[in-house]
Amino acid sequence: MRIGELSDRTGVSVRSLRYYEEQGLLTSTRSASGQRYYREEAVDRVSFIQVLYTAGLSSKTIAEVMPCRYAPSEQNSDAAADRMVQERDRLSDHIDELLKTRDALDELIKINRAHRVTL
Repeated sequence: MRIGELSDRTGVSVRSLRYYEEQGLLTSTRSASGQRYYREEAVDRVSFIQVLYTAGLSSKTIAEVMPCRYAPSEQNSDAAADRMVQERDRLSDHIDELLKTRDALDELIKINRAHRVTL
């Protein structure tokens, strides 16, 4: 299928599909005129990539965990699990920082409101 059809079937923009290919997440063959052609399996692959992006993973991380699904082995499974744990820990740290920032903003709002009453 051509890139437009893959885009239609997955709901992913043509631009994103080209980006996935640039990042090594998706492959195509080229016609003599340079048009991209994708196999039927690309629909499932793009859907899986979208799930991983929604989970907050970067394209680099997605490339690291893809072998777990498409070339399953104990080694690939263990590597993917380790990488996902690292990502979860990174996200947890980010959440902790966001909570601290929110708490600081809450304090500033409280101070602002108390000061506003005195005006």
